[in-house]
This record gives sequence, structure tokens and C-alpha cells, in this order.
Amino acid sequence: MSTIALIVAAGRGTRALSGKAGQGLPPNDTTPKQYRMLAGQSVLARAIAPFTAHPKIDRVIVVIHPDDGDEYARHTLEHPKVGEPVMGGATRAESVLNGLRAAAAFSPENILIHDAARPFIGKDVISRVINALDVHQAAVPTLPAVDAMRRVGTDGILADVVDREGIRRAQTPQGFRFTTLLPIMEAAAANATLPSLSDEAQAIITAGQSVASVEGDPMNFKVTIPEDFTMAERLLAQPDIRTGQGYDVHAFGDGDHVVLCGIKIPHGRGLSGHSDADVGLHTITDALLGAVAEGDIGRHFPPSDPQWKGMDSAVFLKRAVEIVSERGYAISNIDLTLICEEPKVTPHAPAMINRVAELCGLDPSRVSIKATTSERLGFTGRREGIAATAVATVIGKT
Repeated sequence: MSTIALIVAAGRGTRALSGKAGQGLPPNDTTPKQYRMLAGQSVLARAIAPFTAHPKIDRVIVVIHPDDGDEYARHTLEHPKVGEPVMGGATRAESVLNGLRAAAAFSPENILIHDAARPFIGKDVISRVINALDVHQAAVPTLPAVDAMRRVGTDGILADVVDREGIRRAQTPQGFRFTTLLPIMEAAAANATLPSLSDEAQAIITAGQSVASVEGDPMNFKVTIPEDFTMAERLLAQPDIRTGQGYDVHAFGDGDHVVLCGIKIPHGRGLSGHSDADVGLHTITDALLGAVAEGDIGRHFPPSDPQWKGMDSAVFLKRAVEIVSERGYAISNIDLTLICEEPKVTPHAPAMINRVAELCGLDPSRVSIKATTSERLGFTGRREGIAATAVATVIGKT
């Protein structure tokens, strides 16, 4: 079943031009919103791309304003599915009809009509609309009205409450059987009722036919006012992700237990160190400090300082967590590997994970602690001590 996507991009976007500089719009910039840039790509190109990538879309037709040929050439998406643009009319309905007439040359079975100002349309929504056309003559993605609804008078004063029951917010793409929509739109043009149509779904309903509702997507919002551009930029902003690694070793010495990741494990020997020699927490501390370029544990807690002698290493890790936060980052996950022939780590791993998660303010699912041997090679293979490596990922707070 052939399907064409019709992208309506002929509007002027005057509401997007109404804000002050600094609200998503440079001063004196009158560029129509569909050609504005979002993270290096125009709004229009972002609106087109999901349709060219969808396996059930055979062709994309873009309707543009007659004055926008140069803008379109600079900012559109070059793709084999995208043909030459079609010139729009004085109203949205006229632009859509011009696009439908151009699509008729390809005899599609379905036509999807999408606003160029919706750059975050997802594959799932497109699929739901197309699939609904197997059963219905028309389908529109919608979302429930979750906020309280009130009428507002022309004086800006709140009036009566509008019952939300059955109220849905309509999105695009709106989908139609092509042979159903084109005659209805042509008839509206002949009867001079075309300018009064709010959208193509209204044309279908006015003609006495039904339109199915499919689930929309909150991300599929329409960029309308300057603040919408700010929100869109935030959605597209690349997160500041950093990774740090840690490595530490401690030799066995006198004692009847070792402390690993805050858990006391009975053992015939202890670990030697200035503090409690918790090689696991030391390594994680180094990884976190490294992720935010804050040196290593020795820089913040020098072994030459007597105040740290015998110290619970949880103090070091807590301070590293604070430093990460102070630098504007949040911990995403931690992965620690303990390297030793003894003691057996696996039975104690769940308790270690819970303790590290507690100290770092993480869900335990974001902490991995595992153990391996060195196949009896090196100092760990000779049971002379324990080594550890860790990787920590942090993400910049927004």
C-alpha cells in the first residue's frame, strides 16, 4: 500500500517571531520558524527525516511558500524520497490542496499530512497512523488533555470550566485514504469553504465521515512560540558525559579480616594501608575524582596526614561524591572489578553493591561489583594482595 507524506511548510510562523531576543530568536531575525536551526539542522529537515527513514513511506512532498525557494534549498533534507517542492497557497488548506494535487500524479493509496513545525515526530506515531488506515478512512494522533481546562474571556479573565471528558489534543501527521480526502478538499475549494477548515480531519468530519484517534506522543509538540525553541534546544543538547577510571592495590598484612567496599570479610590476613585499606572504595573514589578532573585520592587525603590513619574509607568516597556534585555533575553508574585469588568476593557482592549505592546516592542497579583472578600470575596470583579497577560515569546536570 503506497503512502506519501505531505509536509506543510508554507507558513510564516509569526507567533515564533513575537518574542524578545534571548527567547530563542536573535534580534531582527524574521526567518520562518521551519528554517530556523536546532542543533545544527533546520526544523524542517528534522520534520522530514523521520518520514524518509520510515519503511512504509514511499515519497515525501514538501509544500513551501513561493518566497522560500532559496531558504528551502539551503535548509531542506536531500534524500531520494524527497522530490521538488510544491508552492503553497494563501492559507494552510490551500497549501494542502496544492500538495494533494501534486501527489495525485503518483496515485498513492494513503496520504499523511504533517506540520513542518513538529520536528520530533517519532516512528511509532507514523506507524500507528498508517496502520489505522488499513481499517479507517482517516486517523489522527491525539493526546489526552491532562491540565484543567477553562475558557478565558477577551479581557483575559477566567470564565467557566471546560469538561475534559473526551477532550483530546490533536497532533500530526493526520492520515487519510487519498481517494477519500482529495475529492472532499476539491469540493471545499469549489464551494469556497476551504479557508474555513481548521485542518483536513475537519474536512472529513464535515463531509460526514469518521476519523479514528490513535495514540500520539508528548514529544511531538509543535514549535510555535520562542519558548518552544528553548525547550527544543534543551531536548537536542548533547549531555556532558564524562568517564573516570581508578586503579589501586593493597598488600596483605597482619589481621583477621579485610574491608572491601565497606563490608568486613573474615580472612586469615588483613590489608595494609594508612586508612582501613579498603581497596574497593579507594578505587571508586579515584574513578569519580578522575571523571571531574580532580586528581586522585592522595591529593585530597594524603597518606602523610595522620588524621587519615585508620580512617573509614567511606569518608573518602563521600567527599568524592560531594566534589562531583559541586562540579555540576551527577553520577550515572559505577563498575568495579576486584582482582584477587582470595578471599572469595562473589558471596559478598550484593552487600558491597548496596553499600556503594548508599554512599553514592545511587540505585543499586547502577553499581556493578565483580571479581576475577589473575590466573595465579603476578602479585595477586601469588596471594600477596588485592588490586582493583573501576570506571565511573558522570553526567552534567541541566
